[in-house]
Amino acid sequence: MEQPDLARAIDAARATAVSLGLRVDDVTVLYSSNKLALRLEPCGVMARVAPVGQEVAQLEVDLARRLARAGAPVAALEPRVDPRVRVRDGFAVTLWVYYAPTAPVVAPGPYARALERLHAAMRDVDSAVPRFTDRIAEAERVVAVPELSPELPDDERAFLGGRLRRLHDEVSGTGREQLLHGEPHPGNLLSTREGPLFVDLETCCRGPVEFDVAHAPAEVAAAYPGIDHALLDRCRELVLAMVAAWRWERGDQFPDGRRHGEQLLRLLRAGAPWPALGALTAGPDGP
Repeated sequence: MEQPDLARAIDAARATAVSLGLRVDDVTVLYSSNKLALRLEPCGVMARVAPVGQEVAQLEVDLARRLARAGAPVAALEPRVDPRVRVRDGFAVTLWVYYAPTAPVVAPGPYARALERLHAAMRDVDSAVPRFTDRIAEAERVVAVPELSPELPDDERAFLGGRLRRLHDEVSGTGREQLLHGEPHPGNLLSTREGPLFVDLETCCRGPVEFDVAHAPAEVAAAYPGIDHALLDRCRELVLAMVAAWRWERGDQFPDGRRHGEQLLRLLRAGAPWPALGALTAGPDGP
């Protein structure tokens, strides 16, 4: 998020928390991209902030409540206030428990078990979310429309568009579909005293579990039971292509996003074996 929007977003989060009786003396930016994550102290709250119309915050809140009831390993909404979206100065603000990290990363075994538990709980939750193929179509549109990706060279546009279309056809209708996290990469998994907890449910969709596992490091996939490894391989290639498209999207605010976009195109041109996205970067936000 760019200045002056960043300052306005911080003010919106601070004012929202204070209006609800939470004390805020200090605000720390935890992550800033198309969305913003803030630590508010001394109240011990994590605020998520995004421009209204560029988020699905209500869906995230609803899913977080239902998944918590189902025993899923997800971060909790702030219990001292009503669990809903607040709008202030053009920003949607949601308030969550802040978890102090207990380790820099989650080890592969606990990561795989947490993802398996998440998927098990998600099978018991019915929610109107897009199919994962809708997200592929979004990436295809970014590449196909030059106004949406003006800096993408023409030869790379043709290459990436063709790759996305092929993979869309290959993975559509494969695997057993269910509710998924959508982007359970290492940047969306916290190491906490309560164990590993997933955050950022705005990307939830329906699809095969292999699509989720493709976002995690290879060691995690190896520890996840019952995976179709041929489908996983196609999903890894697909995820690389989708994230490459988003890094070239006009207005993308992922830190050093253009360099990541160029790196992903090189990897796609190099061919298999496909690296897991989680091995490349800790936080590849989608649109």
